[in-house]
Amino acid sequence: MNAEQARQVDRVMRQLGIQGVVALEDPENLKGSWRVYNAADPATREDITADVLAAMAAKFQPSAPDRAPRRRSGPTRGFVLPPKDDE
Repeated sequence: MNAEQARQVDRVMRQLGIQGVVALEDPENLKGSWRVYNAADPATREDITADVLAAMAAKFQPSAPDRAPRRRSGPTRGFVLPPKDDE
């Protein structure tokens, strides 16, 4: 991701309470790619970008619709036909 995307990801992570550090892959290349890491130290950090993006997507994914038909608890539309008189 680029610098602007990194800022957006960082902001959303903070809003959602997702842990991680958004930083350059190569700290010496200021125009390089950005990733999400578990720690700030470049010597010991691990890339968790995929996990963080999946967690963010899960937060915004709409819940799956209920596929089972629902029973109505109230009145329904329709006609009431009186029984035929058997004479």
